[in-house]
Amino acid sequence: MKTFFQNWAVSFSMYSKIPMPHFEWNNDNMKYSMCFFPLVGVVIGFVQMWARYFCVHFHMSQAFTGVILTLIPVVISGGIHLDGLLDTADALSSNQPKERKLEILKDSHAGAFAIITGVCYFLLDFAFMSEVSWLTVYIIAVGYMVSRGLSGFAVVTFKCAKNSGLVATFSDMSQRMVVRVVSLIYVIIGYGLMIFISPLIGGIAILASLLVFLYYRVMSYRQFGGINGDLAGFFLQICELAIVMAAVVGEKICYLS
Repeated sequence: MKTFFQNWAVSFSMYSKIPMPHFEWNNDNMKYSMCFFPLVGVVIGFVQMWARYFCVHFHMSQAFTGVILTLIPVVISGGIHLDGLLDTADALSSNQPKERKLEILKDSHAGAFAIITGVCYFLLDFAFMSEVSWLTVYIIAVGYMVSRGLSGFAVVTFKCAKNSGLVATFSDMSQRMVVRVVSLIYVIIGYGLMIFISPLIGGIAILASLLVFLYYRVMSYRQFGGINGDLAGFFLQICELAIVMAAVVGEKICYLS
């Protein structure tokens, strides 16, 4: 029981800003830590649902609600995955060989394409979050668990671009089969909930997440020779945005039909 608690604490302290007891990272408290990663998404989704409720209850504007819903994932996660999105944007836009792209991922300086990508990302996220309804907010909330389940599955399944770095560390220290199965269970439960909430909207959101996951695998192998922490962050952010966009567009399609 103590080992599972420590694995949970390590996962939340790494991937969120939620205060956690401090434990030294070792083989025992990291081998199951990725199993708890999707629970960070559960917290984000729960907070986001209640935030929308309070915004509607107090008659806040759509724009204000959109800003709050956009910022909640960033505040809870601490923006750790956004760093990967921006670094990957710089690397992909460099048109350099694989080795040079991997060096760009490690560069702490933000290039022009990182800034452009960040601005466009938040504008898109804000625009679609402003259109979120009572129905779609539930699907989007589940999506934060799904995206992390897919990410955890990739960490212990996909090839690492290098034998060093955060993803390589978690991959090496994880009980791969256990993490793989548990991550898939999160994804299956998430997909089941999406379909239960709305077969059409949920189905569109599921399709969007799977297409992003496929792109993530193909792009990472082709451009970088595998995945690393920055690419994992890139996938998570794009997957979350894709689910938000798919849910909102799916609801518009429902209204038109």
